[in-house]
Amino acid sequence: MVLFTAHGLGYIIFWYKTHQILEIFKWNKVGVSNVAGEISLLAGLIMWAATLPSIRRKAFELFFYTHYLYIVFVIFYVLHLGFSSSCVVLPGFYLFMIDRYLRFLQSQQKIRLVSARVLPCEAVELNFSKNLGLSYAPTSTIFINVPSISKLQWHPFTVTSSSDTDPYTLSVVIKSSGTWSKSLYQKLSSSSPLSHLDVSIEGPYGPGSTFYSRHELLVLISGGSGITPFISIIRSLVFKANTEGGKTPRVLLLCAFKKCIDLSMIDLILPVSATSTTFDISRLQLHIEAYVTREKQPDTNDKRLTQTSWFKANLLDEPVSEVLGKNSWLYLSIIISSSFILFLLLIGILTRYYIYPIDHNTDLIYPNLSRSSLSMLFICISIAIVATSAFLWNKKQDKDLGQIKNIYKSDQSTSPGSGYYNADKELGRLPLQSLVQTANVHYGETPDIKKILSGCDGSSIGVLVSGPRKMRHEVASICTSCSTDDLHFESVSFSW
Repeated sequence: MVLFTAHGLGYIIFWYKTHQILEIFKWNKVGVSNVAGEISLLAGLIMWAATLPSIRRKAFELFFYTHYLYIVFVIFYVLHLGFSSSCVVLPGFYLFMIDRYLRFLQSQQKIRLVSARVLPCEAVELNFSKNLGLSYAPTSTIFINVPSISKLQWHPFTVTSSSDTDPYTLSVVIKSSGTWSKSLYQKLSSSSPLSHLDVSIEGPYGPGSTFYSRHELLVLISGGSGITPFISIIRSLVFKANTEGGKTPRVLLLCAFKKCIDLSMIDLILPVSATSTTFDISRLQLHIEAYVTREKQPDTNDKRLTQTSWFKANLLDEPVSEVLGKNSWLYLSIIISSSFILFLLLIGILTRYYIYPIDHNTDLIYPNLSRSSLSMLFICISIAIVATSAFLWNKKQDKDLGQIKNIYKSDQSTSPGSGYYNADKELGRLPLQSLVQTANVHYGETPDIKKILSGCDGSSIGVLVSGPRKMRHEVASICTSCSTDDLHFESVSFSW
């Protein structure tokens, strides 16, 4: 943007000095269009300004919606230079358009919301029905839209479930902090619970691979709702620990909360789904150190309990699934190649039988505006035809949809708001409501991270931190200042 801005200002200064300031308002029929370039530059500057931390973090929705100006930016960039000259950015943007259109197709589906676990600390866990074939890595994220709250707002959240231990469900935890999340919490915690809630999602998106099992010891350091990425990691390690021959690292979870009531977040490590009770969490060497920083003793007066609500199935709801199914890379390669071939075919026909006869007439020249507009239109048409066909074909071939839609019908005998579902069942040796009781809770103090890390033993220690920026920077500084090479630091926080 610095180079683009310098380029634009350079021309404006040149026109002013040479008394050609009216060039700013020229849109040439042939050649470079000045007005289109100025509009593209202005859109780019607005997007750039919205990425400043003071705006991005404090007004996320403004940042998010402002970036739809990329459509204006690219269209007028092409109209400014002409389609042929703009092909220098075509490969990257072509792939982006395919990905964006596939996300749009996925977002049009209504997802089956199975249950919601409402915590006393004003956090909710949403459990969605999941296709058996969907696999994702720990710390993945999804975008969620609830039309009854806002049809336009999409918010990203960390996936807390594991595709191994939770084969039928995908879960996210949402802490009530902003306007949107507070509205969702009020809907789910009201005295008259909902029987159904329309939800759409995009994703999940996440790392292609993880390194967690490579270490001898994992130290997971979280602050507040920063514990959510670690829930998926722990659940994934529980699966590996229960797999025959599965070798997993020891896990030390250091979690800091402001109030005692926030300790209920620890219970989210155990899934509400009854399908996960076959895995024994005691096989994972998990030790939890919890810190309550603003209260010096347990709050015995707060009797609020975690409540679980179950939702009725809707025939139009579908489980979360991959947009292109199990063979997504094969389908994606077919979409990229086939749509581009179709685009070349369409633009070839247009050029040979329409543009060519006009350009070779000595009195006429085909205008750049029309040529560029038709080229962009043909790209969109080609991608839409091929991607939609692949999406519908994969959806038709998916044999798991009907099975997943009905899997929870027999599980809804428990009335909403009755606490934990199947609370009498046990996950390994630990009852579902007792995980907080196994933690070592410290009241009125913060963790001495440097002392704790220096006391850890192991040839390879993975240090993962998720929470406020100050905490992440502090842990990073401690790891870099240590003389040993055994500490391997990584920040897994999701921040915009």
